[in-house]
Amino acid sequence: MSTQIPEQETETETETDVEQDPKGRRPPAARGRAGMDQRAEDELSDAEETVDLKVFRYDPEVEGKKEPRFDTFEVPFTKGMTVLDALIFARDHFDSSLTFRHSCRQAICGSDALFINGSQRLGCKTQMADLEWPVRVEPLPHAEVVKDLVVDMEHFYDQMESVEPYFQTDDLPSGELEEQRQDRANREEIKMSTRCIWCGACMSSCNVAAGDNEYLGPAAINKAYRFAMDEREGEDMTEHRLNIIEQEHGVWRCQTQFSCTEVCPKDIPLTEHIQELKREAVKSNLKFW
Repeated sequence: MSTQIPEQETETETETDVEQDPKGRRPPAARGRAGMDQRAEDELSDAEETVDLKVFRYDPEVEGKKEPRFDTFEVPFTKGMTVLDALIFARDHFDSSLTFRHSCRQAICGSDALFINGSQRLGCKTQMADLEWPVRVEPLPHAEVVKDLVVDMEHFYDQMESVEPYFQTDDLPSGELEEQRQDRANREEIKMSTRCIWCGACMSSCNVAAGDNEYLGPAAINKAYRFAMDEREGEDMTEHRLNIIEQEHGVWRCQTQFSCTEVCPKDIPLTEHIQELKREAVKSNLKFW
């Protein structure tokens, strides 16, 4: 379901006919009060400035909420506030039905990937102070919306599982307590690829994935890179992994747009890893005789 809908005025929207600075900050006297609890009203009264949070809303199971819309919540701005902080404030003090995923709040779990001001970002990592105001929050594009900011991640997980994202080797050390060692240079080669948190931001940004539902996608290919380039798995397993990503909807579908690299919250060079696997696939198919 597309989230590209015209913005509508709702009962939670605040006044817009007051003077604002370039970032959308407003003085305390200009605040709306509809729909908030007493604690929120107190916090807004004490805040030096506030920010409007325009949030995508959709609930297919509730009559009257089946049509997508945007609700606007006014939240008190504080130094260090993230988009996730603002969403939690809106949910706790304005509308308890506002639905979104979050967990660790440390950019590790990957559950709060959102479309914020037109770009895929982690809500817990994105500072409100770094954004243009009002802040517009939507679910990840190119995924089915379940409710509000929550999208169905099942297809993404299926693509990740299809590359067998776990260590496999038949070349184990002979000693029972001996560890399987990895060369320092090899560890450096795959280090960045191990940082993937399965947030789905890269998949959402990929135009190829949007048009080809079978395309493995940058996250899955990066996971394949992590193991295919690990020297401890051995040549046979490396060949097996290259066969997986060489398929019709594998690495060769990548158009090198770099959109996945640009939005990755862990700064993984995804496009570079995809191109490296293309080179490895070509080399594995070269025969000299």
